[in-house]
Amino acid sequence: MPEKDISFEEMQEDIRAQLDKLRTEEVALNEEMNIIMNQAPFVDEKIRNLKKLLPSLKIIKNEAMDLVETIKDISESSEKISGKIRSLDEARNRVDECQNRVCDLIDLEICSQGVQAAILDSDYEKGAAHVHRFLSMDQSLLKKTATDVENVSNTLKSVRTLQDATSQLRALVEHKFNEAVRNEDLVSIERFFKIFPLLGMYETGITEFCTYLRGKVSITAEKNLKTAITTPLSDKRHPVIFADTLTLLFEGLAKVIDVHQPLLETYYGPGRLYNAVNILQKECDIQVKRIFNEWLKYRQINKKMQLITETSKMGPNSSFSKLERIDPKDLDILIGEITLMHYRSELYIRFIQRKVLADIDVGILDSEKRGEAVNIFNQTIKNSDLSQLKHELLSHYLRLEQYFMEESINKAVAMDFMDSSQQTSSMVDDTFFIVRKCIRRSISSGNLDGICVLINTACRVLENDFCDVLRTKLKQGYPSGYLDLTQAYNVLQTIQQGRLQSGDTEQSRIAFIVALNNADSCIEYVDALCDGVLKEIEQALPPMNSNEQGKLESCLSGLSSVTSNLKDILEYGVQQLRSSVLKPRVNPWVDAFLNINHQFTEEELSQYEAGETFVQTLIMNLESLLSSFKEQLSSSNFDAFVSALTTEVTQRLEKVILKSTFNNLGGLVLDKEVRSLASYITAATSWSVRDKFARLTQIATVLNLEQVSEISEYWGNHDGALTWRLTPSELKSFMLLRTDFKADDIKRLKL
Repeated sequence: MPEKDISFEEMQEDIRAQLDKLRTEEVALNEEMNIIMNQAPFVDEKIRNLKKLLPSLKIIKNEAMDLVETIKDISESSEKISGKIRSLDEARNRVDECQNRVCDLIDLEICSQGVQAAILDSDYEKGAAHVHRFLSMDQSLLKKTATDVENVSNTLKSVRTLQDATSQLRALVEHKFNEAVRNEDLVSIERFFKIFPLLGMYETGITEFCTYLRGKVSITAEKNLKTAITTPLSDKRHPVIFADTLTLLFEGLAKVIDVHQPLLETYYGPGRLYNAVNILQKECDIQVKRIFNEWLKYRQINKKMQLITETSKMGPNSSFSKLERIDPKDLDILIGEITLMHYRSELYIRFIQRKVLADIDVGILDSEKRGEAVNIFNQTIKNSDLSQLKHELLSHYLRLEQYFMEESINKAVAMDFMDSSQQTSSMVDDTFFIVRKCIRRSISSGNLDGICVLINTACRVLENDFCDVLRTKLKQGYPSGYLDLTQAYNVLQTIQQGRLQSGDTEQSRIAFIVALNNADSCIEYVDALCDGVLKEIEQALPPMNSNEQGKLESCLSGLSSVTSNLKDILEYGVQQLRSSVLKPRVNPWVDAFLNINHQFTEEELSQYEAGETFVQTLIMNLESLLSSFKEQLSSSNFDAFVSALTTEVTQRLEKVILKSTFNNLGGLVLDKEVRSLASYITAATSWSVRDKFARLTQIATVLNLEQVSEISEYWGNHDGALTWRLTPSELKSFMLLRTDFKADDIKRLKL
């Protein structure tokens, strides 16, 4: 098909587009040319300056070429000189090697001659010095030297002489050392201990010497244990005699390490303390195990643990537990001894760790080998009998301490008594004294895990057992004389069971108030306990890492659940007072508002204000009620009581207002009475009760308006001075109580 013809209009459009494009390009080119032309004077100036520099550049070029030639000559000279220096250095190394060989040969001859004489004269130090010099020689280089010299037989003879002398001296020194040990010759023991490293017997010397020290430690530990077992009951240290025995063992070992570490470092070099401690630790494990087993048998630990387990299964109220249950007072001293034993074990482990790790850090320079040595040492301590027995001690301690805490608190609750001069009973102080004592004792053990377990136990006992006691006492209610149906039923049941006696009502009231005050006092004790425990732990334990700090904070946060539980108990108790004390009294007092006609005339208003007004009577009644509880309740509980009273009064007054009608003067009186009531209650408590009076104050404001239209000024106030608690429908309902307001005007309000 033939191509479609292009119309004339399309051609014009295409030409115009091309023309616009060319014009745009022309404008751009003109701008670019203008820029270039404007730069022309500067370019010319630069070119003229460059022309002036051309002669100088030629001079610089010539000087650079001369410098290159000079550097080239110097480089060639340096290469020749460095070659000669390398030759000289190689020659010097050969001379040094030759000198070393000559010195070795001379020393070899001297040592071979002197070592035999030293052995014959029993001068073992001198002989060991000759052997030490021989051993410090490069044996392979020595053999090579022997093949290079003319008198080969003399050199080889000297080598054989010294090798034989080395074996002979090693056997002699080891024999003499053992002989000195048998004879208890301390001077000779130390003398031959210093000779071992000269003969290359590092491990043998440390092993022999530490084995001797082990024997001394064993004898002393056995003597101390026998003394402990035979200690009479009248001795004041008898309750902690096994802790003292363990302490003597650790102090003896620590003294051995402190005294002999300088000797070991001087003659054997740093980095070898671990070998000595490893040998001594074996003896430590043996003696600790003996002391622990004697302690188990002497203190009858297994029997006590079995009794505790059985009685815990039987329950606190079983007849068996009453006969066989261990008195927690009898465990107090034993638990103290366990914590002391555990703490001393912890201190000793920290001591040897500090000593050995510091020695490894100085003696082993290679970081990889140093890390490996540290890991091996830590694993050795972790797997030692001492560590295992320390964990067993902690396990026994935790079981006994938990039993002590639970039983002591149960006893404190059972022996609870009320002092008329106090607002709380004895069980609060006694319980928190016991809890604080147990936690502090766990801190003295020096073990963070044990501390956390005790804190968790304290939280459990307080949150469950102790709080249940408070809650049970509050559930019995406050016998105010005003009974609702539930209270009446409970009283009827009590009478039928013959349990209601004279004085029971007053005692029940006191018990309820004291239980409420106890709960309030417990909150303060828990807060103080949390702060005090944290400070004591930070002072007693070494700096904690982030994981340990997090574990401790997690345990302490458990005390917040105790506080929450106590606050719930307080809220329950206050609600009990509200239902049994406040409602029966407040409702009739406030309902008296309905007996007053609030559509006053001027004369009626004057008569009303001249007499005893509603609010004066109400305040007098409230004053009488509050004064009867102010001395009985703690300050916090009294504030909560006033808060509950305020809620009850305001809610009841709001209801009776809805059942009344007002005129302008009646609204004015209501406003004054609400303000008087709010001022009185505000003065009666340290808490702010304005929020509870917010609705009532706004109701009084609405009923005190001069005209319906005035409400728009109050309702439209958005500057934050007034936040309305009444909904638009509620507001209109209260305005309808004004008999002088027209209902149609109120309905037409747009709020």
